[in-house]
Amino acid sequence: MNRKLASIRQCSELQAIPGADAIQVAVVDGWTCVVKIGEVQLGQKGVYFEIDSFLPVGDPRFEFLRKSSLRKMGDVEGFRLRTIRLRGQLSQGLFLPLDWFPEVDPAEPLGTDLTERLRVDKYEPPIPADLTGKVIGPFPGFIPKTDEERVQNLLEEFANWQGLPFVVTEKLDGTSFTAYQRNGHFGICSRNWELSDEDPNSYWKVAAETQLQEKLSRQNLAIQGEMIGEGIQKNMYKLRGQHLFVFHVFDIDQHRFYSYEETVDFCLKNGLQIVPLISADFQLPAKVEDLLRMADGPSILNEQAKREGLVLRSADRKISFKAISNAFLEAED
Repeated sequence: MNRKLASIRQCSELQAIPGADAIQVAVVDGWTCVVKIGEVQLGQKGVYFEIDSFLPVGDPRFEFLRKSSLRKMGDVEGFRLRTIRLRGQLSQGLFLPLDWFPEVDPAEPLGTDLTERLRVDKYEPPIPADLTGKVIGPFPGFIPKTDEERVQNLLEEFANWQGLPFVVTEKLDGTSFTAYQRNGHFGICSRNWELSDEDPNSYWKVAAETQLQEKLSRQNLAIQGEMIGEGIQKNMYKLRGQHLFVFHVFDIDQHRFYSYEETVDFCLKNGLQIVPLISADFQLPAKVEDLLRMADGPSILNEQAKREGLVLRSADRKISFKAISNAFLEAED
């Protein structure tokens, strides 16, 4: 499922910021956004842009972000939204009045996805060419992509999931890795592309080191995980080389994810590392804010590093979402 980077939302609460006379906090679902006083009214519909949105340069509605948020993604300039603090208040994303956007019909319902209409992309940090090598095609359509929704967008579902058991693992800060075997073809993919083995790259190097082609050769399966280590993000775990940590095994023929127990069993039998386990039987706290506080903390892989957050999945893998640590987000460049 593609992420709704821009969507129609509603301001459910306005909060004052101590000592601030020009700005206040607008609560939008599970997010808090700093807005100008008088710009947003309680109950007002607007357009919410999530953190990691990459907004187009040249649109005058976003030019006020130039000084703070101008970045490059490849050769393209844009405005990257990230977690910040203003006057001590956490601000995540951008909430603008709906009447700023004449291309949006005010009668459109809450939740309407405006990502493509407003030309919003997801900001992806540059990946060195030696990691990916040569692209040979798009990510295969018969394998689901991994991009769990953030818990702040799931307030209603969060309330309905109370009492259910969840498996909680650490969210690792790396790059998405998929390997698959289907009808005799073995492939390796980044988040969006299938990669060639002709051009030396870290994905195929890790696949060779872990003997993935041999381990997947007996059935049509895909394994998905996070590749971390040298040259990836900031390598906050201080690892030598690159390493794969598996979080999914997907049966291509049956079009189903393995349960957590099946995934662990597969990884143990095949000598593969699995993402660090936080809890195998977790109950959701009463409030999203409580879960976000739990997301803060040191990484299991390196106690000197802040962990990126938590991933929560039901045992049957039918429910999955993530809680990203605000402490981690604030420390990002």
